[in-house]
Formats: sequence, structure tokens, C-alpha cells
Amino acid sequence: MIPLIVRRIAQFPVILLAIYTLTVVLAWAIPGNPLEKPEGRQPPAEVKQAMLRQYNLDRFDRFYVSYLDSALGIRFVRETITGEAARRASAAEAAGLAAPKRYVFDLGPSLQYEDWRVNEIVASALPVSVTLGFCAVAIALVIGVTAGVIGAVKPNSPIDLITLVVALVGISLPSFVIGTTLVLVFPVWLGVGALGGWGNLDQIILPAITLSLPFAAYIARLTRMGMLDNLKADYIRTARAKGVPESRVLLKHALKNAFLPVLSYLGPACAMAMTGSFVVERVFSVPGMGQHFVNGVLNKDLFLIMGVVLIFATMLVAFNLAVDVLYKWVDPRIEG
Repeated sequence: MIPLIVRRIAQFPVILLAIYTLTVVLAWAIPGNPLEKPEGRQPPAEVKQAMLRQYNLDRFDRFYVSYLDSALGIRFVRETITGEAARRASAAEAAGLAAPKRYVFDLGPSLQYEDWRVNEIVASALPVSVTLGFCAVAIALVIGVTAGVIGAVKPNSPIDLITLVVALVGISLPSFVIGTTLVLVFPVWLGVGALGGWGNLDQIILPAITLSLPFAAYIARLTRMGMLDNLKADYIRTARAKGVPESRVLLKHALKNAFLPVLSYLGPACAMAMTGSFVVERVFSVPGMGQHFVNGVLNKDLFLIMGVVLIFATMLVAFNLAVDVLYKWVDPRIEG
């Protein structure tokens, strides 16, 4: 177990650096100037060039190195040791200004939202997306595992066919169709639930269900296939021959091994769900990470794009590490 964790942690920086490099290249290739906005007053050319130099947006190599320097916390440590941060704070105090706020892992200023740093945007939006994603994954597990077990216990029966059709619909239908349908049926026609917003329980349920259905469909199919394979195994026949109750055979013996494919799927699924979905957030007016990422791409806000991608990548790698550890705990025979 310990060697596995050490190896995975050692791979962390390599994976994140590769993701960072690819994202910077793609984000830099987006056409347009991040300081040019169609609305409002356009700054003079010399002011625009000065701002590009200030944010290191005039050269790819400068931006690549400087952003990595601040995002990894290297700049924070260097300025603390050299006293540069203290001198900057003293200069601001002498000028009657507030000392600039410092972050260990500084994701930079947002070019789209004036006077906002990416750290502040992430701090406000990430808890919303994580809460929504956690609720969605919990609902998906309950629906998917239950449907998969029922379908495997009674294969090719009407209830099995129903679960397969529902799973196919859940995978095929886009989220905006599911979300819009739920909004029409419950808040509009039945007067149950909220049309949008965030903070109350009735504002969480519908977007969580919308976000959970595609994941629930995959979990149901994985659970069904795993249960069908394990129910034919020798150890299941042995357990039944010994008189073990059927519920114990299904839940403790068969489901434990059948759950392994689901467990491997939960790693990326949790990261995808908890970093938010732009479509679901847009339909239900949820102030999560997804909207900020899409707005950052549309406005070529490189700092916001990089910040959201790095948060997503870190969560994805962390969840995959957690899945690997759980794999070894569930079945110690698996070599990792």
C-alpha cells in the first residue's frame, strides 16, 4: 500500500506539468487579445502594450515561467525570504494604500473580472461546485447500484429491460434537455422546487439530479455487468450451497467484487462532477466553476483558464489516487 501511494504521489508533479504545458499552449493559441473587450473604452496602444508586459502576456515563454513560478508558490517563498514582500507592503502603507493580498499559490489576476484574483473566484465558486458534485455522485451511486443489482438478479426480465432503457436514455440525453425537462415538470407545472439560484435544499436537488443521471447510467451498466459475471462464479455457488442467505450472497459477496469497475469509474466521475458542469450551472443559475471557465475561454482570460484547469487536474489526479488506494483495500490481490 505504501509503495503504491509513494509512486502515485511522485507522479503528481509530472502529470500536472504535462497538463499545464498543454493547456498553456492551447490557451495561448486562442485568437484575440485578452485585454481587448468589445464593450467599453479601448485603451491606447502604448497602454495596452504596457499592460501586456505587466502580465507577461507579450511573450509565451515569459508567461509560461512566471505563471508556474507564482502558481507553485515559488514566488511567495522567494519574496518572503528576500524581504521583497515586506518592502512592497511598507511602500503601500506609506502611500496610504492597503497592502496587496498575497497567496502562497497565486493563480494570478483575472483579466475579465476587474479587481478580482483567480484565487478569490475559485474560493467562491469551488465550494458550490463541490457541494453540487458530491450530491450528484451520491444520487448516482444510489440509483446506479440499485438499478444494476436489480437488473443482474433478474436478467432479461421486464424490470431489467427498463433499467437498460433508462440507462441508455441517461447516457444519450444531453444535460440541458434533462435539466430543462425537470424545470418544466417540477417548478413550472407542479410548483415543486426552485427555478434556480443556490443556497437552499430545494435549489440543490434538481441540478444535482440532472448532473447525476449520466453518471448513474454508467454506474448501472457497470454494476449489472459485474454482478452478472460474479453471480456465475464458483464461490457464489459455494456460498449458496452452504445456505448463506441470498441477500448476503448478493450484497457481501457478489456486489463487493462487482463494485471494482464502478470504483475505478468514480475517480474521474467525482472530479468531473465536483468541478461543475457549465450546462447544468447555466440552466439552474448555479454560481459554480463551470461558468467561470467558459467565460474565461470566451474572453481569453488566461489566468482564469489556467487556474480552473489546474484545480480540475489536481482534483482528478487526487481522486484517481484515492481510487487506487481503495482498490488495494477492497481487493489486496490487485497489484499496483
